[in-house]
Amino acid sequence: MSSKINLNRVDMPKQPPEERRHNFEEVALGYSAEQAEAEAKRCLQCKKPTCIRGCPVGVDIPEFIKAIRDGDMHLALRTLKRKNSLPGICGRVCPQEAQCESTCVLAKKGAPVAIGRLERYGADWELAQEKVPPEVMPPTGKRVAVVGSGPAGLTCAAELAKMGHAVTIFEALHGAGGVLLYGIPEFRLPKRIVEGEVEYIKSLGADLELDAVVGRQVSVQELLDKDFDAVFLGIGAGAPRFLNVPGESLNGIYSANEYLTRTNLMKAYLFPEYDTPLARGRSVAVIGGGNVAMDSARCALRMGAEEVHIVYRRSEAEMPARMEEIENAREEGVIFDFLAAPTRFLGEGGRVRAMEVVDMELGEPDSSGRRSPHPKPGSEHIVPVDIVIIAVGTVPNPLVASSTPQLKTTKWGTLAVDERGRTSMEGVWAGGDITTGGATVISAMGAGKTAAKDMDLWLRQDGAW
Repeated sequence: MSSKINLNRVDMPKQPPEERRHNFEEVALGYSAEQAEAEAKRCLQCKKPTCIRGCPVGVDIPEFIKAIRDGDMHLALRTLKRKNSLPGICGRVCPQEAQCESTCVLAKKGAPVAIGRLERYGADWELAQEKVPPEVMPPTGKRVAVVGSGPAGLTCAAELAKMGHAVTIFEALHGAGGVLLYGIPEFRLPKRIVEGEVEYIKSLGADLELDAVVGRQVSVQELLDKDFDAVFLGIGAGAPRFLNVPGESLNGIYSANEYLTRTNLMKAYLFPEYDTPLARGRSVAVIGGGNVAMDSARCALRMGAEEVHIVYRRSEAEMPARMEEIENAREEGVIFDFLAAPTRFLGEGGRVRAMEVVDMELGEPDSSGRRSPHPKPGSEHIVPVDIVIIAVGTVPNPLVASSTPQLKTTKWGTLAVDERGRTSMEGVWAGGDITTGGATVISAMGAGKTAAKDMDLWLRQDGAW
């Protein structure tokens, strides 16, 4: 048996670091047909596949991989999209190493099948070759409003449309995709991929209304009163957290939300072709250790910074960012300052010029399970810096909740929901970061899928709330 196991995981080609740090083109280049087939052949086709348990949306992983191995791409795509409406996105940004790949049998040997890369290959094949027709049930006559076009909203909309319900997606921005569009850089998730996934969902029959701010232009109650039988809220957690230290309001200090939105959605990297100003610095400090911090640091390099530092208060072992993104950042020249935290920012003429940093040491684990950081007395020192990006998490925008008193919230400002995604307001479901705080794309998709299933049952049965 062991002689048949292939532990030679097929690497995915990437742009060389010295080239990619100067452009916004996609870093990972994707598998060729030959590479995808070779990787697919590594799958053991287990009779009891543990990998499926690790997938938040329950994709039949062995079946779609076998189809790729056999060259039946139509079957591969039908299998993928039966459970996952956004495979091109998931194949690029989902933390497979902590989910489906971690539960692959070959993970015990240190060489799990590259499930995410194969998922991306399938999605890219469809984008380049031909569309695989979706399977849609007959119309039910029911209408659903989906508020927000991020991963939770898009997934919920796709599932409901496939079930035969008439869906309208309301998006506050001028482009669909939510955090996929404004938060994740082009070099990690090209906008054409997001646009392709949105077009697929529209092909299922979903309508899309842009520049539509629910909670201001129309209320949730008005949606239910006028046109819709049910509402799903997938509005994310788009408001930034800050450090609350002196000097944080100086010019040249950005939240990661603003910095990435200006860079990605508003295309500041193409200035002056796109009229989006963004301050560029010689020495940039990014505060935080998650994927958003990695994205911000790598964008700053591409925007011309001579030196970019990730300043993180814990050690590398505690960093929440994907290992792949940490490695990419390091290859591109990002410098990591571990066990350090800013205590104040110093300015000149209203603009940041330096920051005071204190060294940290780790104590006992806190509520997150990671060792808690504590300042070392007397270790404060001054570091010159002319751009700072704060990437320490996000909180929900309170617009919808504050305009809808029937919706209960938690002490963290997230919407309170049960295991089905039902809120405290009849006919209204919610899912994704608006209910959990900042989390992964695939977990938001799982929440959208869970809610859609319950919404379908409720709409068909007209049952009690």
